[in-house]
Amino acid sequence: MSTYTPALLELRQAIRSWLLEINPHEPILIGVSGGADSLALACATKLEAGDNFQVIPVVIDHGLQNNSAMVATDAVNKLKRFGFTEVFSGKAQVVMVDGLEASARRARYLAFNQALETYGAKLFFLGHTQNDQAETVLLGLARGSGTKSLSGMAEVNGPFVRPLLGVSREVTEMACKELGIDFWSDPHNLNEEFTRVRVRKNILPVIEREIGPGIVQALSRSARILREDSQALDAMADDVFSELDPKSLDIEVLTKLPKAIRSRVIRLALYCAGAPAGSITAEHLEPIEALVTDWRGQGVTSLPGGVKVGRISGRLSLS
Repeated sequence: MSTYTPALLELRQAIRSWLLEINPHEPILIGVSGGADSLALACATKLEAGDNFQVIPVVIDHGLQNNSAMVATDAVNKLKRFGFTEVFSGKAQVVMVDGLEASARRARYLAFNQALETYGAKLFFLGHTQNDQAETVLLGLARGSGTKSLSGMAEVNGPFVRPLLGVSREVTEMACKELGIDFWSDPHNLNEEFTRVRVRKNILPVIEREIGPGIVQALSRSARILREDSQALDAMADDVFSELDPKSLDIEVLTKLPKAIRSRVIRLALYCAGAPAGSITAEHLEPIEALVTDWRGQGVTSLPGGVKVGRISGRLSLS
């Protein structure tokens, strides 16, 4: 087995800069499902890290399929055969609240955070690829989402890092073949009851065929540009918001702001007033925008978390 084959070299290059973020011998955790993306990420990270870092795969059994325990055990065995001396394995308690995908994701991250606490790690690698990013952008377009959603998955979110967002799924599969590792194919990835699967199997191939190759790369690149733009706007809004009374926003100040900044300032105020994190949509903001720019004596607007917004004496009053 050569550790310098083309796919492995691309993976190792994607991982290399992240190893500079932590001190030698600190633990690096990697979420591994047994699929090509996560197995390739784990093995490439071990090769790139050498003896300088403690690389620990984290294998979580969701218990959502009859053979899930067997799949998790098989993943652990493959990792140990590759040379991993320590693998964290656990079982996620999936509580169905808002759909299978969201509920499983929530349970998975609870288990991931438990592993972070166990090892005191600063980095947790996730195996999302360029293809996952392209699918996320298309799903955001279908929902009519704003720049934050269209910017896709963040490369960094706290301790969680996605080093492979610039690497295609084809590369991770090729890397597994180069390493002689059989990877698991999740049957959920073929189940067209899930919108993401329909995007993957039906929509992206049509776009590639009708418009031309390179769509996945273009969507991923667009996501990166949109994320940079969104982060810049967020920073500007933070600066403005820090100078305001969060419970009583001056209408005159708000009207002078570009709408992209104003909506972010209002959103910050709503969360500060008690709206649940992530609950405020563009539809929620429309009547509040009208209180600022199209005032005709409208009444109070009620929002998630029991937050109420009204216009009183030239100010947006939040309670």
